[in-house]
Amino acid sequence: MPLSRPSRRRRAVWTAASLSAAAALLTSPVPALALPGSAQPGPASAEVDPALADAVEGGGDASFFVVLKKRADLSGAKRQTAHAKAAEAAYEELKATAKDSQRSLGAFLDKRKVGHRGYWIANAVQVTGDQDLVAELARRDDVQRIVMAQTYRLDDVEAAGGPVAASRGAASSGTASAATGDSTPEWGVKDIKADQVWSQYENRGEGIVIANVDSGVQYDHPDLVANYRGTNADGTFTHDYNFYDPSGTCATSTTPCDNNGHGTHTMGTMVGKNGIGVAPNAKWIAAKGCEAAQCSDANLLAAGQWILAPTDHNGQNPRPDLAPNIVNNSWGGGDTTFYQDIVEAWNAAGIFEAFAAGNDGDGATCSTAHAPGSQAPAYGVGAYDSTGRIASFSGFGPSLVDGSMKPNISAPGVNVVSSWPGSQYKSSNGTSMATPHVAGAVALLWSSAPSLIGDIDATRRLLNEGATDVDDTHCGGTAGVNNVWGEGRLDILAAVDKAPHTAVTVSGTVTDQVTGAPLQGIAIEAGNAATGTRTVHTGADGTYRLAFAPGTYDFTLSGYGYAKRTVTGVELTGGQPLDQDLALAPLPSHAVTGTVLDVTGTPLAGATVRVPGTPVDAVVSRTDGTFTLPRVAEGTYALTVTPAAPVLCNGESTTSLAVDGAETRTVRLPARTDAAGNSCAPAAYSWIPGSGKVALSGDEDAKTIALPFPVKLYGVPYTSAAVTTNGLVNFLEPRVGDYANETLPKAAKPNGVVAPLWDDLTLDKKSSVQTATTGTAGSRRFAVVWDNVLFADGSGARTTFEAVFDEATGSITFQYKSVPGGGASATVGIENQAGTDALQYAYGQAVLKAGSAIRITQGAQR
Repeated sequence: MPLSRPSRRRRAVWTAASLSAAAALLTSPVPALALPGSAQPGPASAEVDPALADAVEGGGDASFFVVLKKRADLSGAKRQTAHAKAAEAAYEELKATAKDSQRSLGAFLDKRKVGHRGYWIANAVQVTGDQDLVAELARRDDVQRIVMAQTYRLDDVEAAGGPVAASRGAASSGTASAATGDSTPEWGVKDIKADQVWSQYENRGEGIVIANVDSGVQYDHPDLVANYRGTNADGTFTHDYNFYDPSGTCATSTTPCDNNGHGTHTMGTMVGKNGIGVAPNAKWIAAKGCEAAQCSDANLLAAGQWILAPTDHNGQNPRPDLAPNIVNNSWGGGDTTFYQDIVEAWNAAGIFEAFAAGNDGDGATCSTAHAPGSQAPAYGVGAYDSTGRIASFSGFGPSLVDGSMKPNISAPGVNVVSSWPGSQYKSSNGTSMATPHVAGAVALLWSSAPSLIGDIDATRRLLNEGATDVDDTHCGGTAGVNNVWGEGRLDILAAVDKAPHTAVTVSGTVTDQVTGAPLQGIAIEAGNAATGTRTVHTGADGTYRLAFAPGTYDFTLSGYGYAKRTVTGVELTGGQPLDQDLALAPLPSHAVTGTVLDVTGTPLAGATVRVPGTPVDAVVSRTDGTFTLPRVAEGTYALTVTPAAPVLCNGESTTSLAVDGAETRTVRLPARTDAAGNSCAPAAYSWIPGSGKVALSGDEDAKTIALPFPVKLYGVPYTSAAVTTNGLVNFLEPRVGDYANETLPKAAKPNGVVAPLWDDLTLDKKSSVQTATTGTAGSRRFAVVWDNVLFADGSGARTTFEAVFDEATGSITFQYKSVPGGGASATVGIENQAGTDALQYAYGQAVLKAGSAIRITQGAQR
């Protein structure tokens, strides 16, 4: 019987005891390894991680990263003064460099039928392979190093108290009480003097966007929901570009989650309301780079890319102009090869990063800080308690990775109360808790002194100069800067005091032009070509406030139901605050009606029709596909139509909706696609009988067969494939029958598959697997036919189906002659060679019918 689909990734968690070994990889050259059993003679030119060499010795496979030599030139990004332009320049350069330098390696791996996934932010390619493959790759002159895939950890939380139900005031005692609305700052917020910045400079992080790479965030926590960039003025949410889950851990990839609590806690310390957050008026977004308490290289790399160029929930359509200003990282451990590259990319784009120094300390031993916080490019943070003593767990320097002084600075990290999933609060200890104090402090500094936005060096210098010195040189250094405290205790008021005080404050109230009522949630975008654009939203009383460097700015006000208003050429002079009250004209509303059609043009019931980012209530299409949105204010919006489950081949439609009167729309859903552009649609049933028998029998059997013509899958041509008893064609593995079917995509093997009906099937004397080829050269069709095969569940049910490969078009057609149960326990679809992309038609859904066909049109090209 089938086993669960196992993961082949070998994972390791770096501990303090293993850091010295990890350091060797970066602090000294790694000798070229002559791996036994290499396919070709000659020494390796690339560095090979000793842990990887051990893992593949003796014939085993391992997951690893091939790091290429070529590096992007980010000097152009560093010269940009506007945040969006800097991020866009960095993204374009990194993307182009990776595309160019990874092309040859990709072709090499494709030829060897090896699945791979490339990353542009570190110019690395993830591969799973054996000793011979490692040896071949190490001899390539474009490869710098080959590194074992690691799993890192969220910086351990030293528990100080359990979660409580409602009131943060009850957090330290562990008892629940009703929410009090108390806004007394937490001790850490007061200790770094954030509350004094609020009162003296009237800045709480307005116009600044903070992100974290963590375990996710409870986006609707009462102290976080107002600051979430994805929260619309009407209380609805737009998660695209504001939350990303590369791990696929959240129940739905479109909705943020936090299955650990760590990410919600760190975000609360940065931007939480009611006294828990340092910058309670800054906006936040998040990348779930950690599956739970652990964080794999692959997800951290994907999260690192998303921070620089946020995408929709599918990881598509990148928008570097929406990159955050600041990113918090409360995780680490060991030799993080890639994050040094990522930190440098972020910094080039003007994104300030803060990293936890780690909780591997014992209060005395030196060199206990871990990477990435212990790497020279990163701004590492240690922790202290409310009495001003360094925390016993706080990691000390000097860095084992590169000998640099660590931490860079220290912040409150003991008995820190912050938000927790379930709309609760929790008191916790850790450098994880200290680091977001620094990230939030930078938001206060940049909001108070906007001329510093994106200037990483000047910002670090002001944080360092403002810090309170603590004399502890037992790990080296001086009274002013040492390997226990770094520059000392964070003091954001002192840093802001030392910052350039040329900013001009613009404030006022936005009202309804007719009624005079204050308008909440109106977006005010302000900026110019040199500084870029910053955005704030009006509060419940219609007020807004934002500080700018002196100059000439344009202001644009927008909000649902009101005419957009632009005020251009506003001259701001240093030392002269500007009071600017503004009124907006209300707009009339009209009905929007229409019909939803599926991918075949047939009326579709149950589809959700909505106007995202507006208070217009979503509606569901009726049995005849019709819908009515009774009132939509005049303006231009997106009209989104989402099919109900089962989705099958129906994609989501998003089109522009311009309302200037009553509108009628017919929306035909597009074919659903995967990231590579493969799509599916129902097809005409045209059964091809099998003629040649494949030598398969029994349960969990597989046989490699020759293909009559090259068959492409995700752009890679193959001349042979493995056919299994379990309704699966696999282009990478000679045997995969002992894997139970699961959802697609999955990083675990098998990968590179075509699954017309992947289920637990078996062959007896009444069943067989056959092949057949029809047509002439150039227009042939090749069918793999599972004839009268038996379900292995003991029901006695049998099924007949086939996968047909078309030489002329490259399409793949699934045909079903008989399918009892409708495929209720099967997986149907295709998956790429790395297990990172797939077009899944169905999983565990009774949607297949006898005499039906599904055609997959391939769009992948390389």
